[in-house]
Amino acid sequence: MIKKTKSSSFASNESIRTTIIGIVVSIFLAIIKIITGILGNSYALIADGIESTTDVFVSIVVVTGLRIAQMPPDEKHPYGHGKAEPFAGLIVSLALIIAAIIIIIQSIIEIITPHHAPAPFTLIVLLLVVVIKELLFRFILKVGNQFGSVALKNDAWHHRSDAITSAAAFVGISIALIGGPGYESADDFAALLASVVIIFNAFKLLKPALDEIMDATPSQLLRDEIIKVANSVEGVIASEKCLVRKMGFDYFIDIHIIVNGNLSVYEGHEISHKVKDKLTETFSQINNVLVHVEPATEERLNREHIKKQLNK
Repeated sequence: MIKKTKSSSFASNESIRTTIIGIVVSIFLAIIKIITGILGNSYALIADGIESTTDVFVSIVVVTGLRIAQMPPDEKHPYGHGKAEPFAGLIVSLALIIAAIIIIIQSIIEIITPHHAPAPFTLIVLLLVVVIKELLFRFILKVGNQFGSVALKNDAWHHRSDAITSAAAFVGISIALIGGPGYESADDFAALLASVVIIFNAFKLLKPALDEIMDATPSQLLRDEIIKVANSVEGVIASEKCLVRKMGFDYFIDIHIIVNGNLSVYEGHEISHKVKDKLTETFSQINNVLVHVEPATEERLNREHIKKQLNK
């Protein structure tokens, strides 16, 4: 649904600020996890730290995408640069898959290589990491949902994947410590399992990013909401078509309204401007509206979707 209270510029700035917070936290946690993993003899924790460094890279990609999306339209890009935002989301999804594959390979190597069990103090660090990353995930996801940012929501899930690998490492190390000799590789199996979960989530995140890049309609609910507002304008009988595409934080609308066929060109033109103004006033994230005027013929009014509008 289009947000009615915040402009796309505000949304972009808030998204960038949120992503930068994630970058700072990820750098801190990556350093802590890698050092603790080396000192505590836990590859799962080292792998987790490496995965956190990819969080930093991914978040930088997101910030770059959001900044490019903020750039105003130019001669070469008359609709602006909003596609940079879902493109950044696409890169995040692919980065998740790559990171998971790397962890899988390294986990298998560690499983077949004899090594000592991890140190008990690694559990304390992992527990702290899980809590921080889960809170960061919820914070970023909330902002991403608030502003409808694919890149930000994908970035949030990247932090959730970090929480998942940390939680898996916690379980694996606990098993290794409780089980004793013969269970040293439990944390490596845990990292392997976590990687499968990460890949599954990454593929789920690919779809919304690809949909936005391919100009898929955001939702039927959104179209219905726009049609309802357009039909509320005096002189509009119904709306025949409503095409919506999202460019970053902005929406571009192409709507066909039905009016009395006996109206003059000037009167029809005035009604179309009122529809455009009404939509842009109601929804601050609508960047532009193209209104096409159709005459109210009997054939047009008898169409099923038009009847439903007239009966409401």
